Amino acid sequence: MLVKKTNFFCLITLCLTLLSAQHILAQTDDPLPSWNDGAAKKTIIAFVKETTEQGNPKFVPVEERIATFDQDGTLWVEQPIYSQVFFAIDRLKALAPEHPEWKDKEPYKTVISGDQAALAKLNEHDIVQIVAVTHSGMSLNDYHQKVHDWLQTAVHPKFNKPFTQLVYQPMLEVMQLMRKNGFKTYIVSGGGQEFIRVYADKVYGVPSEQVIGTAGKVKYDYQNGHPVLIKLPEILFVDDFGGKPEGINLIIGKRPIAAFGNSIGDQQMLEWTQGSAGTRLELLVHHDDAVREYAYGPDSKVGTFSDALMEEAKQKGWIVVSMKDDWKLIFPFNAN
Repeated sequence: MLVKKTNFFCLITLCLTLLSAQHILAQTDDPLPSWNDGAAKKTIIAFVKETTEQGNPKFVPVEERIATFDQDGTLWVEQPIYSQVFFAIDRLKALAPEHPEWKDKEPYKTVISGDQAALAKLNEHDIVQIVAVTHSGMSLNDYHQKVHDWLQTAVHPKFNKPFTQLVYQPMLEVMQLMRKNGFKTYIVSGGGQEFIRVYADKVYGVPSEQVIGTAGKVKYDYQNGHPVLIKLPEILFVDDFGGKPEGINLIIGKRPIAAFGNSIGDQQMLEWTQGSAGTRLELLVHHDDAVREYAYGPDSKVGTFSDALMEEAKQKGWIVVSMKDDWKLIFPFNAN
């Protein structure tokens, strides 16, 4: 009897092991495991398969497989303000003792006061001023180090997590799927090019030379006999709205065949991608999950998703991803 029971339990254990192995295998075989099954997921997988499969009429040569991704709101959290603005605010507060005149001058006075309601009312011109004084007057290397050091300690006010952990796992999987199939992935962002370059490789697997962003002017100079590039308080190029296709053309020299965004600032990039012959993929992330992240749209100053953009997406066949319905989880740490 003992032998029979032992054999029975061995059989049950074997069955459970096989079922577990099949479950793991099924997960491994799914290139987008953080996506719910639906039209968006199927379209992305089908696009990659069709454009990379030899003999397929939609096949695209490797050298033409270019995919561009907006960052803020598409690859990581952009609310309540952009991460780079959090950095600029912290930098301004740190520099304030050296500039006593700031305590009576806007918008610096508001930042130093720490008044959250007043901070929320800062306009685009105010932000440009704050960024100008906090991102200039130092070498490029020093700037990169300051961003790196800030990212080690800064945490998001809502999630209480480092900003580099607030990346969207479903979008990371899309980038990985594309690179695995010969695509070159670029970040094309309205955010600061040098700011993003500090962490792009580590966080997204995108090397710094494949980051296109808003660029400030720099000046070649010498420090202690060594050549350096000094950041100036002037903008060289704004990589947003129509600036995105212009930046893509300037740096890449080819149209993407896939483009990913989330707001009106990405509209022209998606139009530019679709405006050429051949198979194309255009996708917009719609922030409609107030429980797990944020819900915002046409009335938001950050990441505006207008009704007109939604209508254009419908007319042109762009994928609109519902964060609430299409994503099983949002951040990598949610998997735990």
